[in-house]
Amino acid sequence: MASLLMRLQGPQQSWGTTSRFDERDTQLEPSKSGVLGLVCAALGRDRSEPVEDLAALRMGVRVDREGVPMRDYQTATGVLLASGKADLRRTVVSLRFYLADAAFLVGLEGADESLLARIHSALRAPFWPLALGRKSFVPGLPVWLADGLSSLPLERALAGYPRLAPARRGEEGQPLRCLLEDEREGAIRLDQPVAPFAERRFGPRFVKSGVLHAPDQTDA
Repeated sequence: MASLLMRLQGPQQSWGTTSRFDERDTQLEPSKSGVLGLVCAALGRDRSEPVEDLAALRMGVRVDREGVPMRDYQTATGVLLASGKADLRRTVVSLRFYLADAAFLVGLEGADESLLARIHSALRAPFWPLALGRKSFVPGLPVWLADGLSSLPLERALAGYPRLAPARRGEEGQPLRCLLEDEREGAIRLDQPVAPFAERRFGPRFVKSGVLHAPDQTDA
């Protein structure tokens, strides 16, 4: 098994999995559907194209800096609503949740090293612009990591890579939260793509939570 690490760090990120209509949620960590959507943008893979090869990759997330949950409002005027008697237009207020100042080290693991190498190369020169969950949330630092491609298994790759961001005051020396995809047990996340993204169909996957210590940037 080989692993590919990427940096998801920026002023704003949003990783929704249950968004409906005028309310857009976010998880506290990147979703697998969101990460694979970013990978598809880097590869230039259209929303109508299959993603089975990407969905088969095992994902892990190391939370190097917890995001601060925030809420924003957006309005859309002239929205057409169908009623029983006539069509009505009104202004819709939409709640948008996002994470501020978060930093995540995300890893993908698979047996096909050539696929991981192609993704690694595409992240350096992406076909389409990359975004952290929403098109307007651009990365603050490159997603591509020069030393992100590794022959190590996912857990060791995540544990051995230097921290992406210094700890906040009072958090120095604390272990980092980590989430690893598992075949048999863990919390259920409904963010596993089971069809091309154009169809918006997602299934369950298991995710186990834990902690690990990572070297500081100065220790690398």
